[in-house]
Amino acid sequence: MELLLIVLVMVALVVGAVASTVRIVPQARRYNIERFGRYRITLQPGLNFVIPLVDRVNTKLDVRETVYSSNPRPVITEDNLVVNIDTVLYYQITDPRSAAYEVANYLQAIDQLTVTTLRNLIGSMDLESTLTSRETINARLREVLDDATGKWGIRVNRVEIKAIDPPASIKEAMEKQMRAERDKRAAILHAEGKRASLILEAEGTRQRSILEAEGNQQARILEAEGEATALERVFQAVHANDADAKVLAYKYLEMLPSLASHGNSFWVIPGELTEAMRTVTGAFADNASSLQSAKVSENGDARRTPPVPSPRDAIEQAEHEAAKAVEAAHEEAARADRIIG
Repeated sequence: MELLLIVLVMVALVVGAVASTVRIVPQARRYNIERFGRYRITLQPGLNFVIPLVDRVNTKLDVRETVYSSNPRPVITEDNLVVNIDTVLYYQITDPRSAAYEVANYLQAIDQLTVTTLRNLIGSMDLESTLTSRETINARLREVLDDATGKWGIRVNRVEIKAIDPPASIKEAMEKQMRAERDKRAAILHAEGKRASLILEAEGTRQRSILEAEGNQQARILEAEGEATALERVFQAVHANDADAKVLAYKYLEMLPSLASHGNSFWVIPGELTEAMRTVTGAFADNASSLQSAKVSENGDARRTPPVPSPRDAIEQAEHEAAKAVEAAHEEAARADRIIG
């Protein structure tokens, strides 16, 4: 029984010794091994063997790319404004031995180095430049951090500024400025649109006036050409038929009533009216004599011939008709003036 107990104890010791000898390292992990308190080796992923009671695992490190987000830190700008800036850091351990033995706490060291670098950068920039120069700040931060953390076995892959929070009063002032700028742009766009509209409307009015004037000009030209052609044909017809002066004088007298048909309140009688009257009077006298002689010769009795109007009566009748036409024209002009007024 005692022998069995001794055997079991020996087996347990052997199993424990074998178990303490084997070290299985997961993928993307690195174990730093110390022997009697001194660094000996860094175990790679897989199955590894160590000496029990002699070798021990000091640190277990993750060599994957890791994200570290810092807390907002107050930073003073060049124009003496306090802004809170927090950053996001992407880093990766490239040398587990240096990360474990060159710096006590690499995360704290990176955080403090980031704060000091930010204060140096932002201290030489005003608020406007700080808000619009994020890429420049990120590149400068990465350059400084990568240079400082290289000896710690850490590579900084990327640094990003997550937020820049100015004071509340500055935020309110910036919002008012932005609102004023937008109102200004809106007013400018509205004015430019109205200006363009007025220009287009003026251009349209100008084109319409030009076209109307050209149309009126063309119409007047065609009307004048038509009147000229008509007058030319009348002139040619008169000369071709050798019209008598009496006929022309009668036509001249016939045109008198039409002088007042245009609604004019003042019109002038041509100076040739006296000559025309004489010609018409002579024409009526000759016609009357010839008609009376014909009647006497036919009937043999001059007392049966109906009375023939004298030239004076014909002239008075023509003048009466012309006066009536003038009076009617005056009434029509007065009625038009009342309507317009």
